[in-house]
Amino acid sequence: MFEFRRSEENPILIPDSKNFWEAEATFNGCPVFDGKKIHFVYRALSPAGTSTIGYSKSKDGIHFEKHRQLLKPEYDWEKYGCEDPRVTKIGEKYYIFYTALSTFPFNADGIKAGLAVTKDFKTIKKYPVTPFNAKAMTLFPGKIKGKYVAILSVNTDNPPSQTCIAYFDKESDMWNPEYWKKWYEEKDYHEIPLFNHSADHVEIGAPPIKTKDGWLLLYSYIQNYFSGEKPVFGIEAMLLDLNNPKKVITKMRRPLLVPQEEYERYGMVPNIVFPSGAFVKRGKIYLYYGAADTVCAVAVGDLKELMKDLLATRIVQLERYSKNPIMKPLQKNPWEAKAVFNAGALYEDKKVHLFYRAMSSDNTSVVGYAQSTDGFKMKRFDKPAYVPREDFENKKVPNGNSGCEDARLTRMGDTVYMCYTAYNGIESPRVALTSVSFNNFKKQNWNWEKPILISRPNVDDKDAAIFPKKINGKYAILHRSNNQSIWIDFVDDLSFKNEKWLGGQILMSPREEYRDNKKIGINGPPIETKKGWLLLYHGLSKSDGKYHLWAALLDLKDPTKIIARSKNPILEAEMSYEKNGIVKNVVFSNGAVVKGDKLFVYYGGADEVLCVATIKLSKLLGCLDSKGACSFS
Repeated sequence: MFEFRRSEENPILIPDSKNFWEAEATFNGCPVFDGKKIHFVYRALSPAGTSTIGYSKSKDGIHFEKHRQLLKPEYDWEKYGCEDPRVTKIGEKYYIFYTALSTFPFNADGIKAGLAVTKDFKTIKKYPVTPFNAKAMTLFPGKIKGKYVAILSVNTDNPPSQTCIAYFDKESDMWNPEYWKKWYEEKDYHEIPLFNHSADHVEIGAPPIKTKDGWLLLYSYIQNYFSGEKPVFGIEAMLLDLNNPKKVITKMRRPLLVPQEEYERYGMVPNIVFPSGAFVKRGKIYLYYGAADTVCAVAVGDLKELMKDLLATRIVQLERYSKNPIMKPLQKNPWEAKAVFNAGALYEDKKVHLFYRAMSSDNTSVVGYAQSTDGFKMKRFDKPAYVPREDFENKKVPNGNSGCEDARLTRMGDTVYMCYTAYNGIESPRVALTSVSFNNFKKQNWNWEKPILISRPNVDDKDAAIFPKKINGKYAILHRSNNQSIWIDFVDDLSFKNEKWLGGQILMSPREEYRDNKKIGINGPPIETKKGWLLLYHGLSKSDGKYHLWAALLDLKDPTKIIARSKNPILEAEMSYEKNGIVKNVVFSNGAVVKGDKLFVYYGGADEVLCVATIKLSKLLGCLDSKGACSFS
């Protein structure tokens, strides 16, 4: 197992009482190697409490000499301090991004990113960068597809924060207010999916390092940051795609470094290790970090071993559409003015047909309809496809939740069946079933049959769907009874004249050893493949309180037999539109379709918006084996 080893000469940079500007603290240093020597910029703190940026240089990365003050407050936008520099070399220029403080007492509006550009660390030009709250900004050390690319933490002091990517056609875009105004309006599109518990905090650490397998990013992960409990600082690693750094290849879900040594546990702010810079030399990765917000330290590890560990944790995940959410509430239509999410899906006549849950301001759920030819861009309609009609789904409590929720659709021959959750606000949620002829479906003539309840009274039953073909002469139905496990039923007919209610048996239950350990329920109807019935399902975790999407494979002839079940989620609430909404930290799917070899999974984000994520079907099936693993071989 990879580990960083601290230098025996730590701390490598300490406050110097001879220099007032760095007499209190010298920490969060970032190196850049020019082929001959290492230039080192760091945050310096004076006894007066003012932060400036110091400069030093070294031949070995351990011993630094000729300290001098490089950047200090000069302009209004940085007049109360310059903090936490990150330096990157592109061509003949060095780009030093830092945190600029313009207000005191410090607040989010006065904490923004600044930039210093130099060729020799002597002649320097400064620019205010972000017009919004931001920290920890740095350039990738090389252009990507001909563009400058930066990674930054947005709204760090005004949570929820986001980790985002910015592309610049030309250098001056970095400090162009018009560029940033437009960028900020679309910042959700630029976000990188970083897993973190809602009580935790993530912040960019060292500038990315280019490897043959991807951009290596060492970053700060702080547990309990927002919980009121004692925060735990750690340094973690992830790998970003070389050509599309918004795409996370893999993440190591354990800290590579935590406070242990005396110089990390005691100082201006105790118990902190904060990654601020790194470089690779002769196969070794040198990680520089601030310790206890007082001194600079370095730890060294074998790059091959780190990459081996990182790639070993690589898991198969859905890839989010870059322009998610694909649908948001529409104020012009009162019936979908509050939320649009959780869509059932069918692929017919070379079109994706979505039947999504829509909520009005008084919390009534109806089923909306949208269609798409490419699976991403949706054509919406001004009237719902299905509305509450029966007493068991009509509102009983003013402004309380009620209606027709979370439709799941199955076509069998000339009929399209729709299972949904019927709820009137008083009685337990129950499974309702209706249908429409395929001919009417194609014409969007929503002449649905009178719905019937098929689950037992006084039992919380949801998440139901019908298999798209009979199994041994019977209809197979999945549902979630008692709000915890996935059940399977086999019935003779769908009129339920013989079987009055769903009964059945438990197919799958939560697993204590995995993050689907609280409750589980199906996404949409199972998808028939050569390897088995592909069943996507959602799971709720006890530990982080988040919904995740998972995958399982059922036997084609006897779907009560589970061939495989993933050990890792294929999607989890990581993006801002998944973490923040009507219900936080939710990804929830009712349906998926296959186009060619691509699986399109439609899901609700935070019970407010509709999103889509994709994966090659062969890739997902390839990671489901008899051991239930979901990883690359």
